Amino acid sequence: MSKVTLDMATFKALASDTRLDILKVLDGKKMSLKDISNATNLNKATLHEHLLKLNEAGLVKKNEREGHKWVYYKLTWKGECLFHPENTRIVVLFSVTFMTLFVGIIQLVSYVKGVIIGKVETIAGSTNLYLSLGGAYDVSDQSKEMIARTAADNVGVKGLMGNSPAPKDFDFEPVINGADEAAEFAVGGHGGSWDNFFIDGSETSNVPLSQQMIIWRDPNLQWIAIACIIIFSVLLSIGVWRLWKNRKPKF
Repeated sequence: MSKVTLDMATFKALASDTRLDILKVLDGKKMSLKDISNATNLNKATLHEHLLKLNEAGLVKKNEREGHKWVYYKLTWKGECLFHPENTRIVVLFSVTFMTLFVGIIQLVSYVKGVIIGKVETIAGSTNLYLSLGGAYDVSDQSKEMIARTAADNVGVKGLMGNSPAPKDFDFEPVINGADEAAEFAVGGHGGSWDNFFIDGSETSNVPLSQQMIIWRDPNLQWIAIACIIIFSVLLSIGVWRLWKNRKPKF
């Protein structure tokens, strides 16, 4: 059971059985002065005085809408915690729930985006593999599967769990904007191995539009994203159930 700390003002406000009855009547409800008066058998003048004390103690708040004559009273968060001390735990539960969803989305986006680890270039029938952290390899006689294996054996990147890239996790994707984007990527500081292909950023005329990038998607990111989404769904169900159960009046 969660603890509820009472300050002196709250303690004085709760010293009256009448004010306790008013709080019980308001538990889980929003009521007008007339409704509370009918439920407690108190005249409006006396009731107004008690509500003022409870309002000063931060246990009850009144809602007034401009242009409307009705004033409604309801328990504040502090007042609700007197009858539902587990409120704080539910807030923490929902915070963890949506934090889990956020982490899952970040991992999913990272997985879908992938990591560019190299390029495959074909010029005049000669195919070369250029790795951003590895080097240049002549792969003229190799299939895409063998190119992926060569990249996996030589690329210097690690996955989230320290795992090395596997050939089956590689995708071959064409450079969207052709030679210009390929050149921009190549001269962007991805290692000296690119010098075999680009002397400087101006020499892009020899880059065909069939230029392909090698994208690695770490499978661990995918599984972590799936796990986070599953955990989010479970925690959300538990949180909604506990919130519904907790919001039910105790009296």
